[in-house]
Amino acid sequence: MRQASGEIQISTHGKGLIDVTRPLHAWLNEKKVQEGVLTVFIRHSSASLTIQENADPDVQLDLADYFERIAPESWELYRHNSEGLDDMPAHIRSSLTDVSLTIPVLDGRMRLGTWQGVYVFEHRASPHIRKLALNFMGE
Repeated sequence: MRQASGEIQISTHGKGLIDVTRPLHAWLNEKKVQEGVLTVFIRHSSASLTIQENADPDVQLDLADYFERIAPESWELYRHNSEGLDDMPAHIRSSLTDVSLTIPVLDGRMRLGTWQGVYVFEHRASPHIRKLALNFMGE
């Protein structure tokens, strides 16, 4: 059994989903892993992670639209607004998705489905640098 840990940084351009499947595959290739489990953890409370369809970009747009409806930006709805209009809705959206993913790895590659990709879901309006902590356990 071996373990590898690291971190990658992802630049976002404001709200939306950013496909991070390739950088994760590159990290696994760099570590020369074969079989095990990859854990991905986003070190932020206003962005999240998700595994979602990567074939039709309308899926990402519809997800973003849905989250706008369930956690709208409004000065009147929230107590916490010291960091801006989009901050508390970003925390709500993050709590409804994942901050950590566990992904099986076989033959050095994540065992994602045919139409699946791994995404950072940016919930803030402005660009950010998001840090993903990575841990692999296996062979």
